Amino acid sequence: RLATALEVPLRQHNALLLAAGFAPVWRETDLAAPELSQASDAVGFMLNQQEPFPGVAVDRQWNLLKANQGAVRLVEFLVGPLAPDAKVNLADALVAPDVLRPFLVNWADVVRYFVRSVEADAAADGQPETAALLARLLSYEGVRPALSEPASYGAVSPVLPMHFRKGDVSLQLFTTIATLGIPRDITLEELRIECFFPMDAATVGVLRGWAA
Repeated sequence: RLATALEVPLRQHNALLLAAGFAPVWRETDLAAPELSQASDAVGFMLNQQEPFPGVAVDRQWNLLKANQGAVRLVEFLVGPLAPDAKVNLADALVAPDVLRPFLVNWADVVRYFVRSVEADAAADGQPETAALLARLLSYEGVRPALSEPASYGAVSPVLPMHFRKGDVSLQLFTTIATLGIPRDITLEELRIECFFPMDAATVGVLRGWAA
C-alpha cells in the first residue's frame, strides 16, 4: 500500500517486497509473449499510424523492441542496412562517435539533453543496467565536453530538433514519447514509444518520397 501511495515503479515495488521478505507480485514479461499480445498489437498500431514518419518502441535502457518502416528507411539512409536480428541500442547509436553522430548537425545540443535524461533515469530506478548505460554513454569521446557547454537560450524553434544531414539531404525532426496507461507489467511500464515528426516541408517531402 505504501509503494502504491508513493507511486513507486513496479520494479522497485518488487524490490521493496523482496527486502521485506515477501515474494514479488509484478511480472516482467517479454513483449512478444502471448500474455502481452494486446499491448504489443496496440504498439504496432501506433507505429503503423506514424508512417511514413519514423517511430520506434524501446525499453528502459533504449534497446530497440519495434520499429516501423519509416524508422528503418531513415536508418538505412544514414548508416546503411542493419544485419538481420541485429541488437540495436538507440542510446549508443545516438551518442557513440561512429553511428548517427557524423550525420547529426546539432549533436552536442541533442546529446546534452539526452544524457541528462538518462542520468535522471539512473537516479530514479537504481537499476545496474541503467547505471551501466549511463557510464557507457559518458565514456564516449566528446560527451563530457558537450555536457559542460552552456545550454543555448533564445532559440527560435519551440522544440529542439534533431537535424540530420547527409549529402544534399537535410532532415529536421522533433520527437514525442508516449507510455502505456496504468501498466500492470514491468515491461509495459518501462516501454516507451517514440515518434518522429518533420519540422519543415522539405523533410515531409523526403520522408513521403521514400515511402512512395
